[in-house]
Amino acid sequence: MTSWLLLLALSPGPQAPAREVLAEIRIQGNLLTPDDEVRRLAGLEIGMPVTPGTPDDVAARLRAAGRFERVEVLKRFASIADATQIVIVVIVDEGPVKIEWGAGPDAPARVVRRRGLRLLYLPVLDFEDGYGFSYGLRVARPNPIGSRSRLSFPLTWGGDKRAGVEIDKNFQRGPVTRVEAGASVARRRHPFYGENDDRRRAWVAAERDLTRSLRASTTAGWQQVALLDRPAGNAGFFQTGADIVFDTRLDPVLARNAVYVRAAWIRSNVPGDAVNQTTVDARGYAGLLGQSVLVVRALREDADGPLPPYLKSMLGGMPNLRGFKRGTAVGDTLVAGSLELRVPLTSPLSFGKIGVAAFFDAGTTYDKGVRFDDTRLERAVGGGVWFSAAFLRLNLAVARGLGGATRVHFGTSVSP
Repeated sequence: MTSWLLLLALSPGPQAPAREVLAEIRIQGNLLTPDDEVRRLAGLEIGMPVTPGTPDDVAARLRAAGRFERVEVLKRFASIADATQIVIVVIVDEGPVKIEWGAGPDAPARVVRRRGLRLLYLPVLDFEDGYGFSYGLRVARPNPIGSRSRLSFPLTWGGDKRAGVEIDKNFQRGPVTRVEAGASVARRRHPFYGENDDRRRAWVAAERDLTRSLRASTTAGWQQVALLDRPAGNAGFFQTGADIVFDTRLDPVLARNAVYVRAAWIRSNVPGDAVNQTTVDARGYAGLLGQSVLVVRALREDADGPLPPYLKSMLGGMPNLRGFKRGTAVGDTLVAGSLELRVPLTSPLSFGKIGVAAFFDAGTTYDKGVRFDDTRLERAVGGGVWFSAAFLRLNLAVARGLGGATRVHFGTSVSP
């Protein structure tokens, strides 16, 4: 017993964790600002202690300087033999710059900021079932209100005639993940009524990523509509809403063993009486043999009272009932579902993916005061081909409405 006590007495006590020290500073991406000035702004000195919060503190100081459009600070180990020696890597983006050459052969060249609006241009090409092709241009200016922000001006013609202004900003921390606001004027020909649907809108929306798969958002806006007997000179109405999305899909087209559920609510203060609309859209993706996937979908759109024509749900087409034209019917309530077998024909590693599909759709829509059991549930069967790439979606479907006609549906979109 005495020997054990002696051994414990001679044993070293708990060791304090070794203090990390800054051994090297690396500056990358700076063309206008000298390395020494970046170090000064960052508050970095060789030999200073490094804490877990040092990278965030350095990034905050550099952003506060107002010289950089983007800042990233990384912590690395200088040696695998000594974990206390730390390298801080500072990556900055000073925005567009250019080289100005001197007037004479001996005059030095210099780097200066590029002047101008620095606009970006993106062509817009879209085909929506029931409305046709829309084409145009989106002009954008990056980072107008700080990093990860964008100001854009969409302008389209064709099936969807639209002009607007939109601004959005993403946040790395804080109560919201993304904020968006905008205003637009648009005209489309309503597939059911066969009349122009003119709308003026202004809105603001905020999103929050609760987890990697769960996202919540809220919206508020104002809208003015001219459709049928509703004149363009009316005062318009306000809307508020919220939705929550649970989405475990890695790829919306080739999702496998995943689910997507969206529940949404929107309140429209239309003249006469406010109405509340709800949407529940649930989809399940079950992997079968090989790459094949069975997709099961259930959709319900409902309201707590009669809706004006410009807010009614629309049945038919690619959104909910293939084999019937878009705008086959409208109503206060819409119920639809589908079974679809998707079979990719290319490797999952391919940049562009091609596949075929077979499906069965069913759906109906009806007004308040009518029971679901008293409606006619339309059904259709068909198949199609699809193509998916990083920014392009193409979908061609041929479907026959049971007791009806055969229709071809086509959808495409180009997005940034």
